[in-house]
Amino acid sequence: MREAGSIVAMFKALGDPVRLRLFALITHHDELCVCHLTEALSLPQSTVSRQLGLLRHAGLVQARRDGKWIYYRAGENALPSLQTAIDACAPSALLAEDRNRLHQVLAPESASCCNNNNA
Repeated sequence: MREAGSIVAMFKALGDPVRLRLFALITHHDELCVCHLTEALSLPQSTVSRQLGLLRHAGLVQARRDGKWIYYRAGENALPSLQTAIDACAPSALLAEDRNRLHQVLAPESASCCNNNNA
């Protein structure tokens, strides 16, 4: 059984609207680059990176570096039922907008940062 402190840390991490939105997007994909998340949420890269760091510290996401890009995926310690709780509690219209923007960013014809070989 998970230690109570780590569960509290997970819920504290998800208590911020930006971190909740980030986690919701990440859990619906195998792995996402910071640049995709930045574009999908229309937030500065520094804000997204800082919030992802807090999610990583809480054990909710894991990071992988590939060259200069960092990719995030759901952490192994994240509770499986957490995504269901997020979908039920988070403003569905806002999450739907985030997912639509991310879908556009991930489209094959998109010239996003980490897919652009000129970067």
